Amino acid sequence: MLSVTVIGGKASEDLAKKLSKRLKADFISSDLRIFPDGESKITINANPKKGKIIIVNSTYPPVDSNLMQTLSLIAKARQFSSDVISVIPYLGYARQDREFLPGEIVTLSVIAKLLKASGASKVIVVDIHSQMGLKHFDIPIKNVSAVQELVNHFKKLKLKDPLVVSPDLGGATRAEEFAKLYGTDFIALKKQRDRKTGKVEIMTLNLDGVKGRDLVLVDDMISTGGSIVKATEFLRKQKCGKVYVACTHALLIDSAENKIRKAGISGIISTNTIPGNTSVVDVSGIIAKAI
Repeated sequence: MLSVTVIGGKASEDLAKKLSKRLKADFISSDLRIFPDGESKITINANPKKGKIIIVNSTYPPVDSNLMQTLSLIAKARQFSSDVISVIPYLGYARQDREFLPGEIVTLSVIAKLLKASGASKVIVVDIHSQMGLKHFDIPIKNVSAVQELVNHFKKLKLKDPLVVSPDLGGATRAEEFAKLYGTDFIALKKQRDRKTGKVEIMTLNLDGVKGRDLVLVDDMISTGGSIVKATEFLRKQKCGKVYVACTHALLIDSAENKIRKAGISGIISTNTIPGNTSVVDVSGIIAKAI
């Protein structure tokens, strides 16, 4: 039987351990040293056996450092096997998948080339920002959805007449999928973001259907929390019940978590694609199935 080894990068060590248990695979940890000039030095703590090698490392902030460490781990694994799967639960730069303004670089296409050049034979990501991003890869890439796992968690919370809400029209498909699996309905707010300043405004007018209902705001990722705060403030004016947030990737930059809670959120539920206070939903099972 072909051996399977999981190598965990420092950004996703706990998730890598969970995945190795599900796959009944060998687990190899890695050590990381950051030099004063910011360079990363990575050492794997054992040599993997010949066979399938799975590198697990998210590229959340510091994005460039975690990306460099991921590429280094892939290159090291390639010395032992030609079958190297790179599991990047949260893929940084996924939002830079097209040229929005003239002269912008589509950085995701650069990342795709780097992953291939370093030796990855396949890439697995969780809830990539847009399906369009997958087109930049010319090695096999699989995007797995954490929506069902998030829904399973929310079903245990016994919410009052729950309604699923997308903070913008772009996330309507995700909210619709969440609502369908949950067994309820959904709405999508209309927002406008200034491409240069990043300022967000809710364009939707008064809503009749949210009064007294518990709401689940669904998004793929929360970075600064600006969209979630605006949506929450707007929804609470409509006299809704409790408001919860469900997201796959909780970046929660700077004081985003505090800002969101201050806006009146009852709970933030995210997955362990990015470790943190809110990452209570495990995605190792869906990644194991994808492998």
